[in-house]
Amino acid sequence: MCTVCGCGDAQVEHTHDHDHPHDHDHPHDHHHDHGHHHHHHGDDVHFGEGIAGVHVPGLSQSRIIQIEQDILGHNKSLADVNRAWLAERGIFALNLVSSPGSGKTTLLCKTVEALAGRYPLAVIEGDQQTSNDADRIRATGAPAIQVNTGKGCHLDAHMVATAFERLKPAEDSVLFIENVGNLVCPAAFDLGEAYKVAILSVTEGEDKPLKYPDMFAAASMMILNKVDLLPYLDFDVAQCIDYARRVNPDIVVLQVSARSGQGMDEWLAWVNEGRRRAIAAKVTALKAKLAAAEAALGQ
Repeated sequence: MCTVCGCGDAQVEHTHDHDHPHDHDHPHDHHHDHGHHHHHHGDDVHFGEGIAGVHVPGLSQSRIIQIEQDILGHNKSLADVNRAWLAERGIFALNLVSSPGSGKTTLLCKTVEALAGRYPLAVIEGDQQTSNDADRIRATGAPAIQVNTGKGCHLDAHMVATAFERLKPAEDSVLFIENVGNLVCPAAFDLGEAYKVAILSVTEGEDKPLKYPDMFAAASMMILNKVDLLPYLDFDVAQCIDYARRVNPDIVVLQVSARSGQGMDEWLAWVNEGRRRAIAAKVTALKAKLAAAEAALGQ
């Protein structure tokens, strides 16, 4: 059981703030309704049907909701500060989320290699332990910092802000944040990123968007990864995309293979366009600030 998230743990009662890198416990599942349906079959057991959408022994549904709102509200405030910090510098930040083994680190390495030399890049790597993934990114030549969460199952806005201070991403750069492998809790934690990108390997099964709807509802894009393996798998691509769009009708879907290169041009073009928009927004904000200052001087 995840002790940081507080499921079945007395720590969930501790909601006051402390000066350390991780915000306090929150329930695993969240009570937001994304339009998916609950189906009852025989003697199936459903612990997520109260108003909180989760069961924690010893706590009422209303108390769980209060704790969740306190934790996520505090995180959102920090994420808004992160977002403003990134916007002022024209940095396009993406939060890459997936289950373990989806291939997101390999995809990220290939992405960094393809974009190297075009503009500055930086990577924040999230894992419970080891610096293995950050070492793989550094081997490509891009600056990277590892954030180890211990028992934590997700990055939060405070962790990412601490990484900003040490990594110091360049202005007008692209920042990739590779979250801890987990399709549950990272869905609820805003880091200040422009978009969440959910990476789903075709080896995982096409029903993942229905099993983990909060993640796919929060994501702006779903990358179907490892599509070079499709000839060897019983995976229904159209069904998977349909499931994802039941949860999130607006989700963008790309079919990609980091190994073969299929779909990489589309992915890189999307990243390039996001960076262009981030820089344009920075310039627009600077012009508005300058115009306001000139107007104030003229009064």
